[in-house]
Amino acid sequence: MMNMIEVTNISKVYQMGTLEVPALRGVSFTIRQGEFVAIMGPSGSGKSTLMNVLGCLDTPTSGTYLLDGISVGELSDGNLASIRSLKLGFVFQQYHLLPRQTALFNVQLPLLYRGVAGRIREQRSRTALTIVGMADRMSHLPNELSGGQQQRVAIARALVGSPSVILADEPTGALDTHTSEEIMALLQRLNREQGLTVVLVTHNPEAAAYAARILTMRDGLLVSDETPNQQLPSIGHPVPMVQDRQDGQDGARWREMAQGGTNQ
Repeated sequence: MMNMIEVTNISKVYQMGTLEVPALRGVSFTIRQGEFVAIMGPSGSGKSTLMNVLGCLDTPTSGTYLLDGISVGELSDGNLASIRSLKLGFVFQQYHLLPRQTALFNVQLPLLYRGVAGRIREQRSRTALTIVGMADRMSHLPNELSGGQQQRVAIARALVGSPSVILADEPTGALDTHTSEEIMALLQRLNREQGLTVVLVTHNPEAAAYAARILTMRDGLLVSDETPNQQLPSIGHPVPMVQDRQDGQDGARWREMAQGGTNQ
């Protein structure tokens, strides 16, 4: 399999007046297509800064980051936004759902921003909600859903754009133990059955145990890269595909960036 993420000697330094504060210090690793990788570390370890870099929400001070073969550091803000839309799906601890809109409408938002036609947008959103077990809650508002159900809607929203990588930042941090296990099992199934690359940031070793590989950060350094001997079994039913990767227009946009034609 090809490398989906290649990070080489990444450093991030924040300027606080005359003081330089290093958040990342020479971090290097690769994540292959279809891997499920957890990034662990205590508060202040640099894991959140690393997630922001991987999500194209921040740029490194030095080093290189390749996402699906594209050198992210060489792209304009506009093309970084395109990468986030085309290649990445985000899941956060807080669900960030529009409170006055239904689950179905919330899931449609990424496709609405892309300009996808309404009928296709609704069809794909219904499929995504079905995948995450929310077929009977599509018309519900967020305040009519439990925390676990809201997080399922958020995962459907991340999934609906057919991303290559799901970036999950403490996705179970606001959930009880049983619901957390259900959410982690869902992410694991998406990885195993759709072949999605999943990158999980967590401080919780029980959540990290669902990953096939665990990177540990401390003081801005990558201190270990381990493959656990056993994984927790996936539970539930097979996950159908939302769509085979990018739409034709989106794929053409990505190929154009890969050829260096749209650094503007």
